[in-house]
This record gives sequence, structure tokens and C-alpha cells, in this order.
Amino acid sequence: MRIKSLTVLLAGLMGGTLMGIAQPRAHVGHRLSHTTKDIVTQYMDSLTQFKAHQDSMDIIGFAPAMTVSASKPLGIEYNTLFMPATFYKGVPHRFFDLNSTTTELDEALLDLYLYRPDLVVSTESQLGKAGDIRQPVTVNVNHAPEIVEKVAPKPEDATVTPMDLVVLKPNFWNYSGDYYLQFLQNCISSNWYKGGESNYSMVGSLTLKANYNNKQKVRWDNKLEVKLGFQTSRQDTLHSLKVSENLLRLTSKLGLQATKRWYYTVQMVTYTQFMRQWKSNSNTITTDFLGPLNVNVSIGMDYNANWFKNRLKGSIHLAPLAYNFLYVNRVELAGRYGIDKGKRQLHNFGSQFTIDMNWKFSDNISWKTRLYGYTTYERTELEWENTFAFRFNKWISSNIFVYPRFDDARTRDDHHGYFQYKEYASLGLSYSF
Repeated sequence: MRIKSLTVLLAGLMGGTLMGIAQPRAHVGHRLSHTTKDIVTQYMDSLTQFKAHQDSMDIIGFAPAMTVSASKPLGIEYNTLFMPATFYKGVPHRFFDLNSTTTELDEALLDLYLYRPDLVVSTESQLGKAGDIRQPVTVNVNHAPEIVEKVAPKPEDATVTPMDLVVLKPNFWNYSGDYYLQFLQNCISSNWYKGGESNYSMVGSLTLKANYNNKQKVRWDNKLEVKLGFQTSRQDTLHSLKVSENLLRLTSKLGLQATKRWYYTVQMVTYTQFMRQWKSNSNTITTDFLGPLNVNVSIGMDYNANWFKNRLKGSIHLAPLAYNFLYVNRVELAGRYGIDKGKRQLHNFGSQFTIDMNWKFSDNISWKTRLYGYTTYERTELEWENTFAFRFNKWISSNIFVYPRFDDARTRDDHHGYFQYKEYASLGLSYSF
């Protein structure tokens, strides 16, 4: 099959010669019966078959040379298929030499010599006289590394500029506060049908906050509240100036984060008053500094509330276990606060909760509330402080303070029972920072 393919291929390559032949010639033992059209068709088919055959073969080192020399008969390669038909002496020599090995190309050429000698147009000797078809040309490529050296950018010397490096430690503390100083005038004529007296009052308040939050697990909130107020009283002949507000309170909470909003918390609330107070038209002292001093320590959980798009913010503290310590520096005050006569201290355990919220209705109106409760399951203490602030500008505001209270440790009043109530309205200066 290979010999036949190469023979037909050689026949097709000689198409230029055949195109000039009007009628095919007869040869020994063979008569050409194909027309020119058939030869061209077979030539195209042979090229296709030969290409498929070559693609399927693994020819190692196949690199057809274009040099044919009479001195190297064995150097005939496949390039002869694409050259004018030539008679090579080495082809018949290798067929008759018992020690030589013939190739497919030799067989194809031998068939050409035997059956179509009319297509042979030259001999190997004639090619030798003409010389090699291709003259090898050696081209020396000179690499010029000096060009690279000229083009390549030269590294610039680093310029060292001394700089002062300042490393700032993260600040986890946040400080804030607000204060106000407000006044109230109450004028009543001496013949007012309901009675009463004219008076002037003043109240000042200062709130300072120092909160620590490391943005990971630990929070420590501290709030100091100071409130002091005075009012005049014409009916009190012994004390022309009486204390209306008297509070010094410190709230401290240390929390360890449990979830996004909940913290395990230890809270301490300590409060007392600044000034000494008396009964009207009497020298009997009702309160004094450290009389009483109340300390409440509780263990529970805190919920950080943030509702209505940051308008209602605060915390809710729930403590199933709380310890309360009460101390008076004056023995005569012990009975007013549930302490046995002759003693200065009172210890008890119970449960406690604190709700501390700030609701900002608008830029000018806000409501600050604190609901505190403590119970020993024998006595209960509830306090609900409410401050409604109406701010006119950065400096001027008006406050309404409403403070109901329940304490069944005190002596029961015939009119109010265990409930107590306090309220006032004021106008004055205020500032937040």
C-alpha cells in the first residue's frame, strides 16, 4: 500500500510533464489507460493519503534536507518527491546489493524507473554538475549585552530621611456629661384664697460619665450624679433657706460580654447627700452627710438597649442576687431608715433591678428616666425619677422633674401610706458636653 501510494504520488508530481502529452505512451508490460483528469485526481488523493500516513507515523529525526549530491547517493530523502524526476544510481545498486537495505522511497523510485522511464528528465550526474540546490548560509548573531546595560535603568541610591514615628495607643475611654442651673419664682398674695407663701428656688445638677469599652468583651461604665437645690420659706422662722434637692450618687458597672446586647454584670450603686436638713420651725435633723449612706452591690445581667433608630438608648440591669448596706453617722436617724435603735448599720440580701434610659423625642425635647427597685422579700423599695427637658437653644432650657417613690420600711403615713411624691418645674441655663 505504501509503495503504491508513493508511486501514484510520484506520478502526480510529474503532472507538468504529463500535461504536455496528448496521448499516453506504452511501456514494457504496462499500458497507460488513465486520462490527464484521472491522473490529477489520483495525485490529489495520493497527497491526502500520504499526509494521513505521515501524521500517523512517529518519524524520529525527520527533517528533509534539500541537498542532493552525487557523492552522497544514500542521502536521498523525501524531498526528491517534489523535484523533477531524476535517475539515482544508488537506487538499483541497493536493490542488487545483498548487504544494503532498501526503503519505501527506493521502491517508489524503482517503480518509476521501470514503468515510467519517460518521466525521468535528468540523472544524478547532471545534478552533481549543477551543484547543491541550497547553499547553507551561516549567520552569526552578535548579542550586544552592552545595549541592555545602556537601556536598563540604573537603581537610584536610596535617600534616607529621618522621621519622627509616633505610635498612638488606642483610647478605650469615653467621657461625657451635662449640667444645668435653673431657677423658679413662686409669688402668692397674702390673701390668696387657698393660702400658701411666695418663695424663690434654685436647683443645680451635674452629671459626669466615664465609660470604658475595649470593643471586645469588657465594659466598665461609671456615672456620678450631683444635685443640689435651695428654696426660701417665710413660714419657717428658724431656717430662711431650706434644702429642696440633695443628692450625691455614684453608679459603677463592670460587664463581660455574653452576646451582642447582653453582658454579665457586677453593679454598685452608692448614694448619700451633701447638706444637712431640718424640719420646718424645728432643730430636728432629718438628713445629713452620710446619714444615711446606702451601698447596693448586685450580680446579674445587663441589656444594652438601642431602639427607634438611636433615639431611645440606655441599659436594663437585672440582678437576682443583691447585697444592700445602710449606714447612718447619727444614731438618732436610725429609726427613720429602718435601722434598729442604738445601731448604725443594716445588712440584708435580696434582688435588684435598674432601668436607666434616655429617650430623645426631637432635637429639643427629651425624657430621661431611671427606675430602681430593691426587695429583700420582706421590704420593698422603688424609685422612679423622670426628667423632661425642653431645650430652647444651646444654653437655655426648661425642666420638669417628677419623682414618685415607694418604701415600706418607713413609718406608714395616714394620708399617703408608703408612697412619696416630689415634683418641680424650672427654667434656666443648661449645657451638654
